Amino acid sequence: MTDQAVALRAQAITKSFGPVRALRGVELELRAGEVTALMGENGAGKSTLLKILGGDYQPDGGELSIGGEAVSFSGPADARDAGLRVIAQEPEIVPWVSVAENIYIGALGAGGFRRSRLERTATEELRRWGFDRVIDARTLGADLSPAQRQIVEIMRAVIARPKVICFDEPTSSLGDEEVTLLFALIRQLQEEGVAIGYVSHRMGEIFQLADRITVLRDGAYVGTKTVDETDHDELVRMMVGRDLTQFFHREPAAPGGVVLELDGVSNEFVQDISLSVRAGEVVGIAGLVGAGRSELMKTIAGDLPVDGGAIRVDGKARRFRSPRDSIRAGIGFAPEERKAEALLLERSVRDNAALAVLRSLSRWIFVKDSAETALAQGYVDSLRIRTPSTEQLVGRLSGGNQQKVVLARWLATAPRMLLLDEPTRGIDVGAKAEIYAIIDRLAHEGVAVIVVSSELPEVLGVSDRIYVMAHGRITGELPRAEATEESILALAMDEEVAA
Repeated sequence: MTDQAVALRAQAITKSFGPVRALRGVELELRAGEVTALMGENGAGKSTLLKILGGDYQPDGGELSIGGEAVSFSGPADARDAGLRVIAQEPEIVPWVSVAENIYIGALGAGGFRRSRLERTATEELRRWGFDRVIDARTLGADLSPAQRQIVEIMRAVIARPKVICFDEPTSSLGDEEVTLLFALIRQLQEEGVAIGYVSHRMGEIFQLADRITVLRDGAYVGTKTVDETDHDELVRMMVGRDLTQFFHREPAAPGGVVLELDGVSNEFVQDISLSVRAGEVVGIAGLVGAGRSELMKTIAGDLPVDGGAIRVDGKARRFRSPRDSIRAGIGFAPEERKAEALLLERSVRDNAALAVLRSLSRWIFVKDSAETALAQGYVDSLRIRTPSTEQLVGRLSGGNQQKVVLARWLATAPRMLLLDEPTRGIDVGAKAEIYAIIDRLAHEGVAVIVVSSELPEVLGVSDRIYVMAHGRITGELPRAEATEESILALAMDEEVAA
């Protein structure tokens, strides 16, 4: 490998934020026409390194070079000018303009543009990569799904024809069809000689895509392996410094009585849904993006109306006109978009954990700070939430710890049932194992749990039974012993319900 083939090299990169050393002598090499995966637990330094590569942060020490020439970025514009693009996990979308304008934002200049021509150009680019099947260039940013927002962010990068592209968890909000298109795009970029950095917690896609894997732990460089010379277990050991011999901690117990029953529930998004969940049972909901899984969870939680059918809790018919009604019925809901829909990012761990039980912590109209702090600290300890204190802003925690704060909020209500929509999305391998252990413990304590997941190994590993959805309907139910990835996919792609 010649120096000319090394598109980007980071050597001995250091970065501190006050007394905290985020990066300590980190190394990374991205080669033309190759995919290099960057792996590590949350807090390992991946995001900090990507922000340095993208010009958002400046390193305290070390050297960056592109094409063998040393570079220094004072801001993102410098990185873009040098031919380097970083695709963020959570894209910034302008809600009041179209997909086309969002894609070309920052590249339009000051001379104005013709919207019709811009939309044609964007459509051609979307068609080139196959994304025109899942997104329309005329759609407003406000109307985009999480998956479509991610596609816009990807398109912003590829239209610039960069030398180096770094993807940060690009599939965390994508469905199977979009993932297939993304992988095809990455392979095409490889053929064109683009150097690709790829951050993901999903082992399967790492081994499917990557040529080499660089691992960070606690802000330090651990090592680089080719995919041919390593395996899942070795990478986990490199990332966390220990073996995770039992990744899924699910030991089914005898379930109790039926806690939740849906009988023919229908609305604008789901049709004729019938299912049941028993105390101490974990029920998985699988399906492709657009199958209606999240909409079903929001219907049960009272976020969406029920136009037909019945919901029964502990055998009693209930009508949920709002989330408040479902909370009173003993149901807690952790939505897929935890930052947008579940957390107050500029409020503390304490405030977020106590949000659902403020009435019980209040005297007259005043919340007792001591009681609120004691409650939050109890869950920080029991759920192993990694935070300097209960006063830490939730927005500054890692994804796994944010998810634990959401769980703490609902555990404080002593729920009969928990609805968990993509509970490990964007969470590292160690935090995933901890979330699985929490789910298992809750089930053994008699809580009924529904888990929605796009990761088939996850839904297979945590569930006692699995319902599969397609086109807003349930296409099948599989007991744990009979469920396989193949059987789930066959039901998820059931075309008969689309007619």
